[in-house]
Amino acid sequence: MFIIGHVTKEGAIAGPRVLEHIVDTVLYFEGDRFSVYRILRAVKNRFGSTNEIGVFEMSSGGLIEVKNPSEIFLSERPKDVSGSVVTSVLEGTRPLLVEIQSLVSKSNFGYASRRSQGFDFNRLSLLVAVLEKRIGLALEAEDIFVNVAGGIKVEDPTADLAVAAAIASAFREQMVIPETVILGEVGLAGEIRSISQIALRINEAEKLGFKRVIIPKNNYKSLKDYKGGIELIPIATLKEALDIGLGGKK
Repeated sequence: MFIIGHVTKEGAIAGPRVLEHIVDTVLYFEGDRFSVYRILRAVKNRFGSTNEIGVFEMSSGGLIEVKNPSEIFLSERPKDVSGSVVTSVLEGTRPLLVEIQSLVSKSNFGYASRRSQGFDFNRLSLLVAVLEKRIGLALEAEDIFVNVAGGIKVEDPTADLAVAAAIASAFREQMVIPETVILGEVGLAGEIRSISQIALRINEAEKLGFKRVIIPKNNYKSLKDYKGGIELIPIATLKEALDIGLGGKK
């Protein structure tokens, strides 16, 4: 059964939004139209959680469930290139490893361009300002492009540090140390704030063969009894994260 409605020119609710109050479950099918992957997300569910997602691949035979989306999203990640960083974001209760890509190039015009695909533009502007003010990167005359590979839209603030590291990596033309996942929210003072569900994210990184994870120092305190085989590198500031992530300093 298909239920069709509309929203009026004045913005009044006159269709689908009204119907959302009638039905028990509302599902959104998300994804870039040029990508083969789609995310099925529940925004309303009277009989269960809305904190879960399903990841599917569009094929000639219809939709196919992606059982390990992290592995799929990283399968085409280039090796030995600057501006590429892996982070872990939560979609509901599921941790996904995604690749953050950045390209920084000299602007040919008077006003530098900022573009983002899959990452909030306002958040990108904030991170660029922090990199300029707290790290001293001269980005005012640079065009900056950020992309989340695979057509995923990232809203988790945990990706902040990975985006900042990708920009710095592209600007300095320095690669992030291999087999590293970078996690953390960046504050305006350049501090790295703690994140939620840190153990889930670390386990996902270890499962896919990563050797080390850069994490906020406050999260590290709760992981002192961690017995996994992945190296945990605690950091407190953005400068410290870039020194380690790009230069290998500890």
